[in-house]
Amino acid sequence: MRVLLATGRKAEAMVKDAVRISANSPLNCDVLTQGLDIAAFSTPESLRKALKKHFSSEKDYDLILLSGLCKADFSGLEKEICTTIRLGPRHAYDIGEALQFVEELEFSSRVPADVFLTEKRRENARERLSELERGIKGKFSIKGVKIGGGARMKVCAEIVDATQLNEQKIQRKMRYFMENGADIIDIGVHIGAKQGEVKKAVKAARAFAPDVPISVDSLDAELIRAGIEAGADMVLSVNKGNITEVGDEIGRNNIAAVVIPDFDASDKNASLVANVKMAKERGIKRIIVDPVLNAVGYGIAESLYNYYLFRQHDKSTGTPLFFGVGNVTELMDADSVGVNATLAGIASELSADILFTPEYSDKAMGSVKELRIASEMMALAKARKSSPKDLGLTLLMLKEKRRKPVVQLQTRDKGKDTDSDSKLVVAKGNTKWKLDPKGCFRIGICEVEEGGDSDRRIYAEHVPTGKRIIGETAKEVMDTILRLDMVSMLEHASYLSIELTNAELALRLNRGYEQDEGLFF
Repeated sequence: MRVLLATGRKAEAMVKDAVRISANSPLNCDVLTQGLDIAAFSTPESLRKALKKHFSSEKDYDLILLSGLCKADFSGLEKEICTTIRLGPRHAYDIGEALQFVEELEFSSRVPADVFLTEKRRENARERLSELERGIKGKFSIKGVKIGGGARMKVCAEIVDATQLNEQKIQRKMRYFMENGADIIDIGVHIGAKQGEVKKAVKAARAFAPDVPISVDSLDAELIRAGIEAGADMVLSVNKGNITEVGDEIGRNNIAAVVIPDFDASDKNASLVANVKMAKERGIKRIIVDPVLNAVGYGIAESLYNYYLFRQHDKSTGTPLFFGVGNVTELMDADSVGVNATLAGIASELSADILFTPEYSDKAMGSVKELRIASEMMALAKARKSSPKDLGLTLLMLKEKRRKPVVQLQTRDKGKDTDSDSKLVVAKGNTKWKLDPKGCFRIGICEVEEGGDSDRRIYAEHVPTGKRIIGETAKEVMDTILRLDMVSMLEHASYLSIELTNAELALRLNRGYEQDEGLFF
C-alpha cells in the first residue's frame, strides 16, 4: 500500500522523521510538502497544486493523509483524483502509530486519526467485553447479573447507612452508582437500625430499579430477615453467629449469601470452610465467599494469603469470591484510582468475582467508576493473557501514556547577559492589581437541582449586580461574562480565565475548589 503524507513547511522535518522511524513498516510512504507553512491550513487547492508540481499521477497512491487539524472539505478533490483522502493524526509524533493501522482500518475524513484510533480501540474493547460476557454461563445469576464462572468481576456499591436516608436520597445515590457502572447496589444498615427502616430502604431501592440486584448489609438476623421480606436479592453477611437463625430462610427464598469467617476464629480459613459447609446444609445454594480483605497496616498481606489459600482449597468448585476493596481504599491517603486498579488486578489473579466498595470518604469518591473500568480492563487482559495495558480502556487521569514533545529553548548564552534569541521574552508577573470598574466575581462550584437530580457546576457571582452565571466549562462561563459585558480590563479577564479553568479542573477531578487557592498544593 502506498501512502502520501501531505504536510506544510514547518512540520516537514518532523513528518519525515516519523516516516523514517516507521521504516520497518510494510507500507510505502512518501512526504508531500505543500506551499504553505502550517499543515492545518491545507486546502483542496493547496494540495492539488502540490500534487501537480511534484507528481505526474495522483493515482500512484492508495491513500493521502492530511494533518488531523485540517478543517477543509476534501471530498470534491478526492473524487476528482480518484484517491482516498483522510485525516492523519493531529501531531507528527503519532504518525508512526497511525501508519500501523491504515491497511486494516479506514480512517475518517472528519475525525483526526489519533482520536479515531482511540475511539475505535474503545469501541472494540466494549464489543469484546460483551462477547466475553455472552460466552460465559456464570456460576449463577442474580437478577440476570452473572456471578463467577469466569464472568467479569461485578461491582457492588454500598449506600452507607441507607437506613437513615429518605427515599429520595437513596434513589439519588442509586442513580449515581448505576450511572458509574455499579452492577449491584448494597443497602448499608446503620448500627441500631430497626426492621422497619431496613424494609423501607430496601423497598425504596427496589422500586427505583426493579431489575438491579439489591443486597442488604447486616449481621443481625432480624434485620437480614427484614431485608429478605422487602425483596433483597443478596445478604451481606452470614457466619456461625447467624446462619442457624436465617440460613433456612435464605435457602428457602434462594437468596444469594456472602459467607464470612467468624471474627474470633484463630484459623480464619478453617472457620470460613466450616461456615460454607453450614450454609450449604441450610439449603443456601448461591454462596459467595468473603475471606475478608484487611486494610494496609492491619494485615493486608495475611488476608490476601487467606484468599489464595481458599481459592486453592476450592479450585475444583470455583465458589464465587467477594473482595472488599473499600476496606483498603478508604483507609489510605492515596488517590483511589491507582489503589483500586491495583486491587482489581490482584482480585483478578485470585479469580475474585465481586468488587465491593462504598464511597464513604471524600478521597474515595469515584471508586465505583474506577472499579468498573478496572474490572473491564482485567477481563480483557485475562482473555488476551497479557498485562492490563493497550486494551482500549484506561484509568490514566493525570498522567500520560506517552508524553508530548517539549520545545527546547535557551534563554541565555553562557557568559553573556543578553538573551540568545532576540524574539524570546521571559515572562514576569505583575505584583499590582486594580479593581475592575465593572465589578468583581466570586467563583466556586455549586450543586444545581434539576428534576430531582443534582449536578455540580461552575458558578461566577458578579458583585455588585448579584447575577450568578453557571456552566459546565470555564469557556462557556467566560464567554457569557464577555457577552454580558461584565469586564472592562484585560487583567481582569485573564484572572477570571485562570480561576474558571481551575474550577473546571476541580469539577472534572471531583475535587473541592476555593478561589485564589492552589488546586493541588
